Amino acid sequence: MRNFLRRIGVIAAGTALLGGALSVSPAAADDTVDVQLLSITDFHGHLQPPTAGQGGSIPTGRGTSVTVGGAAYLATHLQRLRGDHPRSVTFATGDSFAGWPFEVDAFQDEPTIEVLNKLGVRFSALGNHELDVSPEFLVQHMEEGRCFGEVDVDSCFTDSTGQRFHGADFDFQSGNIVDARTGRTVVDPYRVEWFRSAGGKRIPVGFISTTVEGSVTNSTSFQPQLRALDQARTIERHTRELKRRGVEAIVLNVHEGGSPTDVTAGYDACDSVFGPVFELAKKVPAEIDAIVTGDWHWRFNCMVPDPAGVPRPIVEAGHHGGVINEINLSLDPRTGEVLRDRTRSVNHAVTRDVAPDREVQKIVDYWAARGAERFAEPLARQTGSFTRTANAAGESTAADLYADAQYWNANRTRQGRADLSLISARPAKGSNAVRGDLPFGRGSHPADADGRILFGESWNAYGYGNPVLTVSVKGRQLDAILEQQWQKQADGTVRSAPLAVSRNVSYSYDPARAVGDRVAPGDVRINGRPLDPARTYRVAALAYTVIGADGYGAFTGYTAPVRNGADHESFVDYLKTRKTISPAPLDRVRIKAKAKAKS
Repeated sequence: MRNFLRRIGVIAAGTALLGGALSVSPAAADDTVDVQLLSITDFHGHLQPPTAGQGGSIPTGRGTSVTVGGAAYLATHLQRLRGDHPRSVTFATGDSFAGWPFEVDAFQDEPTIEVLNKLGVRFSALGNHELDVSPEFLVQHMEEGRCFGEVDVDSCFTDSTGQRFHGADFDFQSGNIVDARTGRTVVDPYRVEWFRSAGGKRIPVGFISTTVEGSVTNSTSFQPQLRALDQARTIERHTRELKRRGVEAIVLNVHEGGSPTDVTAGYDACDSVFGPVFELAKKVPAEIDAIVTGDWHWRFNCMVPDPAGVPRPIVEAGHHGGVINEINLSLDPRTGEVLRDRTRSVNHAVTRDVAPDREVQKIVDYWAARGAERFAEPLARQTGSFTRTANAAGESTAADLYADAQYWNANRTRQGRADLSLISARPAKGSNAVRGDLPFGRGSHPADADGRILFGESWNAYGYGNPVLTVSVKGRQLDAILEQQWQKQADGTVRSAPLAVSRNVSYSYDPARAVGDRVAPGDVRINGRPLDPARTYRVAALAYTVIGADGYGAFTGYTAPVRNGADHESFVDYLKTRKTISPAPLDRVRIKAKAKAKS
């Protein structure tokens, strides 16, 4: 009900267009209506202060760096910036959740929402990572607070106040992410905030949001039921719509980014910047008064001429809560237009030389403690070690286990049913989902005894927040994928990038043959039958692999993708279901000949 009322614009402070909020404030000191915009981007659930490698140290541009980040410090800085400003709104530019820290990831990112609620976030652009589960998860669970599975086990966890998760106190916008079948947007395309002038007149400010167009085919946010519309055309359409509705002040809150060419550029500088958002800015209407960006995890504060030659801000506030951007707009109370010559923008570092907000710190500490408890939850038992140590054929017990888990994951549903599963044990490039070992009797945690596998250990061993896809490929294409386990480098050497296969598959290869001709289709067995080059096979693999991000470009041309469960969560389910697991013999991959390989 809360979100329904929000969408039709009925809230306690007043009535707003498409869910906006009425800001009732005293008269401004002069004849303009001054509005403060405070934004963060790409928070990614970093409740605790990030390390230097996670963005916890940023350059000042003066040859020094400053330590930043942490939700409790972020809260203090936001409060100080707001001060007694009569018209201030705080928002996010996407990728707010889909957090990577274990204490948020293992609780469906609900801790992040609790913190953002406390920070006073009023709305957010939809980033690519907001789609890491599904559009239904975003709207029904994260926005509306609907539960799934068992309460306080699978979702709707008890928060730091002792209450059940109730969803975000804000909503998400994107005008260009739509249902592939109906063409309807997943969330509202824009938001309108209302402010009162000294004379009591209500003046609107519109915030249009769009999302990087590759989101629906990106690895973590791969959503085959969605499609992305052209951002520039979408923005132009909604700009016209807002203008028809009497909105003259318009801000673009876009999850699309850029970067300085010099990585040592100061966080409040505009030094030789480039990137897709600057190209987009050349195409969007001059009626857009400011462009707030995200996605690239960089920091810049620029004033760039619009298509009519009038400067407007284009800004990005880094990531992981390390920077806050502040834009101050002056509105003409008669027309509602932005007086561009009075616009001011600054990036503020979220330094740690202030007192952390006590209430937000309490939330952070609560979830850190719950994260430690969840890490130690036993899931299953093992009778032997699963390690990444490969035999001469490139096969390992750990990679085989994760391939079997993916095969099980896909075959839980009729739509996802797969003939086999593949996982890269050591990719030619990019990230590796085979991240850790599960040695027997490791004793790395007090709860780890008698061969028990703990929740956190499973999380750290396999996956990086990627869905398992089931896709169709021809047998000859599958053979080409297997051939890409050996890739000739520019210097003439051959790089090995072994693929693990599920338990129902075996094959042999001949290292004496040339690269690209080492696996004969007749030497591949799937469910006991030789590979048929003309047959269509359903293959389960991580989206990262399917889109070629780790070097197996032969997947190109796959068809009929189906999204299954994500790696971390499905591996937890696999272990709970199996209860006891044992290493399988390393007999899925065999070396056919040991002669020296041809160059």
